[in-house]
Amino acid sequence: MTLTQTRRRCLKTLSLAGATGFVFPMGAMAAERALETTSVRLPKTMGVCVAPQYIVEDLLRAEGFTDIRYVDLPSTPAATIEAVARGETDFNLNYAINYVSAIDAGSSITLLSGVHVGCYELFSREGIRSIADLKGKSVGVGAVGSTGALLVTMMAAHVGLDPVKDIDWVTDPKGSSGNYRIDL
Repeated sequence: MTLTQTRRRCLKTLSLAGATGFVFPMGAMAAERALETTSVRLPKTMGVCVAPQYIVEDLLRAEGFTDIRYVDLPSTPAATIEAVARGETDFNLNYAINYVSAIDAGSSITLLSGVHVGCYELFSREGIRSIADLKGKSVGVGAVGSTGALLVTMMAAHVGLDPVKDIDWVTDPKGSSGNYRIDL
């Protein structure tokens, strides 16, 4: 007797295989160990970009953290990264480019995950349709070395521009390094 594989027979087999986990649930292979520490220090920050920090307290408590403290810091990217490097806080949300700069400057930091995948938007005048079109143009940023300037520098280098020679950087006279708007 030969059994031919039909779509119905395949779906029936897959359904039975999937239901097996409900009928015969597997127990835990090993119990989780107790946490090495039950305290954590986070920077007290504001802004929509760090929204995950607004809900993290409940999640950390569910994982066994009982002492969750918030540390007052200046709200600059550099200040929050330096706080992690000095051991004043345990975690921080920031742009990867800011961490790269800090590590390059000698900060001892371990990166666990990437964040901030779309918080910046570049605004340009008519005629500029890509990063490569910035060659020979002026780019306004809050300050040289600000997060916005670093991101545009990285994108320009990625498409083959020399950000120092090919772009005329125009900075805010107030030196507003927290300026998140980048005007091209």
